[in-house]
Amino acid sequence: MSYRNSKVVIVGAGNVGSTTAYSIVNQGLCEDVCLIDKNHEVAVGQALDMRDSVFFMNRNMNVHAGDYSDCTDADIVVITAAAPMPKDSNDRLEMLKPSLHVVREVVQSVMDSGFNGIFIVVSNPVDIMTYYTWRVSGLPRQRVIGSGTYLDTARLCRALSDMYDLAPASVEAFVLGEHGDSEIVSWNSATIGGKRVDDVLRDNEARTKGVTREDLQKRTIQAGWEIFSRKHNTCYGIASSTTAIAKSILFDENRIMPVSVCVDGMYGIKGTYLSVPTIVDHTGAKEIVEIDLEQDELAALQKSAELLHSFYPRLDA
Repeated sequence: MSYRNSKVVIVGAGNVGSTTAYSIVNQGLCEDVCLIDKNHEVAVGQALDMRDSVFFMNRNMNVHAGDYSDCTDADIVVITAAAPMPKDSNDRLEMLKPSLHVVREVVQSVMDSGFNGIFIVVSNPVDIMTYYTWRVSGLPRQRVIGSGTYLDTARLCRALSDMYDLAPASVEAFVLGEHGDSEIVSWNSATIGGKRVDDVLRDNEARTKGVTREDLQKRTIQAGWEIFSRKHNTCYGIASSTTAIAKSILFDENRIMPVSVCVDGMYGIKGTYLSVPTIVDHTGAKEIVEIDLEQDELAALQKSAELLHSFYPRLDA
């Protein structure tokens, strides 16, 4: 894989898909970016708009709308297409039934093209849809990755950095499990400048202002809905996290990131897609990193896995 022949196809040219495409273009990650959408003219319009921007980026990229035949030689296919969120709902799992048909149709069409690359699944509920993409595609599980809790992790790190007036990169923490209400924070491994977050919270009472672990976890879970309730979508954060995953694949970065992968044996979890720290390289999910969790954290992660796994029988049926 090299820049000169690298290609990313994004299925779904709505807010998330188009913003992801623009983020990839803006960073110059590949030579060819293709947008596919059931409304082809929308995909054409998005591609034309982005092509205008390439002039100002001092690079030459092919940005275009296409169809599923464009997936044949793609390195990565990003799936953002999904059914709309039900009205008056903030539960991603309620999207399961209407989204199944959409994702199945997309995956089958991609695989019919002869695609042999890596899927990045963004469609919600992302952990279940990533599992479903793996089952429908028949690809090795390391080549089907969900965006998972990478964005949730960024939100947690930003909340902590805001509290102490630091750059977000100074915080190292992982949000694990379901991208949703059952997600957990690995406080046992969370640090700020190498110091355990628990100790930072305790030693800086004036700046912490009584904020607890529980408060931070609740804020992280609710952060997406704080955005969604105001603008009726989220796009910039998820596009940036998806782009970071694609970059680690395309540039063979071997970056450790909390993404949704098939966990089978580690953490006492069997055959379930959910987010855990994972080394991502040109092969996809190269290796799961098993970090030390507190007993209550491990139990909560296993409970999150059980929740997600409980949906599998109806998918397989």
